[in-house]
Amino acid sequence: MSIRRTTKAARGAVAMASAVGLALVVAGCGGDSGGAKASDGDKPPARSTAPKDSGPGAPAADSDKVIGEMKGPDGVVVTLHSVVRDSGGFVTVNGTVTNRGTRAFNAIDWRSNETDLRSRSSISGATLVDKAGKKRYLVLRDTNGECLCTTGLSGLMPGASRPVFAQFPAPPAKVTEVDFQLPTLPPASVRITD
Repeated sequence: MSIRRTTKAARGAVAMASAVGLALVVAGCGGDSGGAKASDGDKPPARSTAPKDSGPGAPAADSDKVIGEMKGPDGVVVTLHSVVRDSGGFVTVNGTVTNRGTRAFNAIDWRSNETDLRSRSSISGATLVDKAGKKRYLVLRDTNGECLCTTGLSGLMPGASRPVFAQFPAPPAKVTEVDFQLPTLPPASVRITD
């Protein structure tokens, strides 16, 4: 067999292997849009989303209470409702994002810039800043690398609202005031409650 035929055959084999691999990847990614399902009694994978009763358009916890507001570009407004220190050693920020603009909003700029990023359209780039103690607290992660924050925050149509939350390590007990920050928005000074 000549070198030309050998090279051509090798290229054909590589192309065939690539096509089969691509077909397997596409088949693995396909399926219904219902997400991962449990089979044979297995637990479904954990998701870091807002509580089940707070779907799109549902108000966030304490939505009548406003402790801060952040106005961003294109009419996006984040209204903060509570910043609560939990007994487990973390702080939970609850709020509502509202699109008062004229086009759909995607939170792609609000995600963190980690190299091991798992939560795409999320508020994983949020931070709490203790200005007095000169410390910045990042959103917590679960064991799968998902942020303990609102995820899937894309396609927020004009006039629509969604509840948002993020959990952070708790600053020392003496710290009662922090700045909540999201990329592209000005910070909001908020008080931590117990």
